[in-house]
Amino acid sequence: MSTEKSVVMMGTDVAKAMKEELIQRVEELKSEGILPHLAIVRVGERPDDLAYERGAIKRMELTGIACSVFELSENICQEEFEAEFRKVNDDPKIHGILLFRPLPKHLDEEPIKAMIHPMKDVDCMSPVNIAKVFSGDETGYAPCTPEAVMEMLDYYDIDLTGKKVTVVGRSMVVGKPLSMLMLKKHATITVCHTRTKDLAATCKEAEILVAAAGKAKMISEDMVGERAVVVDVGINVDDDGNMCGDVDYDAVVRKASYISPVPRGVGSVTSSVLAKHVVRSAEYFRSK
Repeated sequence: MSTEKSVVMMGTDVAKAMKEELIQRVEELKSEGILPHLAIVRVGERPDDLAYERGAIKRMELTGIACSVFELSENICQEEFEAEFRKVNDDPKIHGILLFRPLPKHLDEEPIKAMIHPMKDVDCMSPVNIAKVFSGDETGYAPCTPEAVMEMLDYYDIDLTGKKVTVVGRSMVVGKPLSMLMLKKHATITVCHTRTKDLAATCKEAEILVAAAGKAKMISEDMVGERAVVVDVGINVDDDGNMCGDVDYDAVVRKASYISPVPRGVGSVTSSVLAKHVVRSAEYFRSK
């Protein structure tokens, strides 16, 4: 095993670097009388939604972006939900909309996906933005978490060209869109999932390993290649009630060349990407 120390990729450092640029862009918009504005639409009070909301509000405040929360009853009917969402979507003062999902089981999000203005769709819910991600069109918005991974790799000067990348997880939230973003940077991608045969061997071959399966500490030391770059997107709670990722950090940190921790890793960058998308949207609407 290599005696070289791993570089811990701190999302907090990436977010700090992004913040400086965003503040400048917000100031420029404000000088033209435009205040970038995020609307958070939340149905009910799920604890994980509330936690993300607090982080998002704080990030918007730090970059000078206005933020409004539209809290809807958990028992709201479909018709009323669509009417309330339409009001937010049609408000010219709002530049970005974040809808917390999954919605309660009695609500159908499909009409909302079709309704949302693609340039206000700052977390890639609209089929328009999904298509743009998969076709390599950068005029749309990618989901915030996959883009946060890309921001982190860019900040730490990790070149993806020709690299063997394994992504564990095939969700539309992280795995699939992240694979497309990495492919655009000329990486060679393998996407793994629960039915992948010999998952450990596939992971071990990777020069860059991304864990996004949502299973606590499932990536063990023997699944990681010597000096691999390891990006942990998972957010879980371990048996002791502590937050942890999909990677067994304490074991893998000795083997990786670069590794992102949980917490203070990718999650710290996600709200900065959200802020970046809101600013982009405000710049877009400025010219309309």
